[in-house]
Amino acid sequence: MLTTVRGTVRRGTTGVALAALALGGGAVACSKGGEESPSMAPAAAVAKAAKNTQDITSLRYRMKGRVPEQGRVEAEASMSMKPMAMSMKMSAKEAGPDSGEVELRFVDGALYVSGGAEAAEEMDGKLWMKFGVSDKDGASGAGGLGMQDQVEKNPAQESTFLTGSKDVKKVGTEKVDGVETTHYKGTVTLDEFRDGLKDEDKATRESREKSLKQYEDMGVDKLTMDMWIDEDEHTKQFRMRGDADKGPLDMTITFLDLNKPVTVRAPAAADTVDLAEALSDAQEG
Repeated sequence: MLTTVRGTVRRGTTGVALAALALGGGAVACSKGGEESPSMAPAAAVAKAAKNTQDITSLRYRMKGRVPEQGRVEAEASMSMKPMAMSMKMSAKEAGPDSGEVELRFVDGALYVSGGAEAAEEMDGKLWMKFGVSDKDGASGAGGLGMQDQVEKNPAQESTFLTGSKDVKKVGTEKVDGVETTHYKGTVTLDEFRDGLKDEDKATRESREKSLKQYEDMGVDKLTMDMWIDEDEHTKQFRMRGDADKGPLDMTITFLDLNKPVTVRAPAAADTVDLAEALSDAQEG
């Protein structure tokens, strides 16, 4: 079982899952609460939408685009902030051995990953693998696989990168999923974004630095961003593009629902391999 479990972790199940989690969110809000001059209408509108991300308690969103190394990725997800819970179904189209569909669920402090029927064949027919997210140091924990900093990220806050732009402008009005929106666009470098963190409190800086590192690790130093804001001054959609060391980044996230009830249930124990238990049993054997 140990060899089987490790083999499944190495395959696309975890690689694709990490791509989805990393780029599906990021606690990087940098709004100054609307301090921009009223004469700078685009910047003020973007700042207002960024501020409104702080009031989101739950959301459902769709993600589509291209990720370095993974190729084309599509996903749909729901998440609740309090208590923290998340479910996601996603697929990678051009990732070679990592291609395929993956389902993720984060509930009650644990992350469950399913690679579908093909992966289940290597786990005695069980569809799900359970990672203890709180175990940051143990190899059996999701933290040991690099997931700890990803599962609790709010993608609505990722859109707030645009508040760091010095050239944000209004493009026009457009419909997104049947909703009237105003489209804004700008560019922002990671250095510019970091400079804007100097006056933030320690916890905020540390949170935003994690997201900056995510892009630095990909080799991205500048992002082009588009943001579509609805009539309620919420971000309806945003798009992030950049040149990474291992290919282009081009991701669009569309918000389908905000502040509606989200329920995520853990898979049945009979359908789940607990990675910590599997490793412990293997060591004892």
